[in-house]
Amino acid sequence: MLVAFVTKNKHEVIFTKLAPTPIGPYSQAIKTDDMLYVSGQIGLNAEGKLDSTSFEVECKQVMENVKAVVEASGLKMSNIVKSTIYTTDLKKFSQINDVYKTYFPNNPPARETVQVSALPKGAHVEISVIAEK
Repeated sequence: MLVAFVTKNKHEVIFTKLAPTPIGPYSQAIKTDDMLYVSGQIGLNAEGKLDSTSFEVECKQVMENVKAVVEASGLKMSNIVKSTIYTTDLKKFSQINDVYKTYFPNNPPARETVQVSALPKGAHVEISVIAEK
């Protein structure tokens, strides 16, 4: 389900029930004329539960959340031009890449990966993206 609101600045607020409800005062994404800005997604499922059975499972849920929000805006994963990955453990960089590359088989977006000391809800990975029409 997509809910969209247009603000006075012609920004469209994107919300889908296929991704977790934001856990703070922010939108899942904001769409402007040509750009989509997706807030950082962590491995919560749509019900708000974190499944950290394995690092790979958590990474996959993060990417599924990103995909759900991007698709709710009417765009595709191939529209993503930039991503930022935050992780609590850079030693798992290759595991992140193993999951990430399955979502971008051709022409992956520009990206950086940064280690942080902690993420919300005990998550180990958070990814935000920017997409272009």
